[in-house]
Amino acid sequence: MGKEKKPKIVIHGVTEEGKTFRPSDWAERVSGNLSTFKNHRIYYSPMLRPSYEGGNRCVVLDPQLKETNPELYQHILNFAKSNKLKICGEEELLPEKKEVRQDDL
Repeated sequence: MGKEKKPKIVIHGVTEEGKTFRPSDWAERVSGNLSTFKNHRIYYSPMLRPSYEGGNRCVVLDPQLKETNPELYQHILNFAKSNKLKICGEEELLPEKKEVRQDDL
C-alpha cells in the first residue's frame, strides 16, 4: 500500500483584502529557512517550499514541520497571520473545537 498523502498548508501571496503581497520574492525568502545550497544551486525542503497557485506565489508547508521544528512552524504561521495572508488547509489540521455549553461551566 502507498503512503497516505497528508494535507498541506498553503499560504497564498494575496492578502485578505485581495492585494498581492510584496516583496515579490517573499515565498523564496520564507522557504529559504529550510533550504540548502549545494553546487551553486538552492534546494528547497519538501517540508517548506515556494510554489505558484492561481498565478500567485505561495508557500506550501508540510504540517509535519510542526513535529520536527515547532518554532519555525509557528514563526511561519505567525508571519502569514500578521501580514493577513490567505492560509488554506490549516483548519483541517486543527483538532475539532468542542462547544462549551453554559451547563458545563
